[in-house]
Amino acid sequence: MTSALALNCTLKPGDAPSSTDKILREVAAQLAQHDVMTEIVRVVDLAVHPGVDTDMGGGDEWPGLRAKILASDILVFGTPTWVGHMSSVAQRVIERLDAELSETDEEGRPILVGKVAVVAVVGNEDGAHKITADLFQSLNDVGFTIPAQGATYWNGEAMQGGDYNDLDETPEPVAKTNATVAAHAVHLARLFEVSDYPA
Repeated sequence: MTSALALNCTLKPGDAPSSTDKILREVAAQLAQHDVMTEIVRVVDLAVHPGVDTDMGGGDEWPGLRAKILASDILVFGTPTWVGHMSSVAQRVIERLDAELSETDEEGRPILVGKVAVVAVVGNEDGAHKITADLFQSLNDVGFTIPAQGATYWNGEAMQGGDYNDLDETPEPVAKTNATVAAHAVHLARLFEVSDYPA
């Protein structure tokens, strides 16, 4: 059965309200329409140490999270926008994924090849397109495949307050994009179940 892991890279720990969590839950609901179960992990609640190895020791909780990434067919990478950039938590995840460049499967392919990644970005400031571009490049570099129209986002009105969480309902364009992202991710993941990249 196709599975997905959603990484919530909010800076807010625990069960604090998170706009990133809201959009990830919306994407997860769309994935469920295709019989895909999604686990959502709030990365800030884990002790993910800085470094570029698969295990930095000393209580590093990245190895456990890495195991979940490796066990999933689809990665949904969610981040808020901070000063026009992805969160520091999201950047930490990308840095830790760099270690996968040297990890290969039994046929010599990078270990993340054959896995699908999509992106979800929220913020009350501009930056979603730049963040998406940075994440697409980084995720593709380490082996993930990005489907067509593989990102969804919401930005608030420029120079105004408000969060995605504050909206009474999901704007129709965002809802449609969430559905497209999920459908394309599942389609691609199921193609890989039949035929992977060549060794």
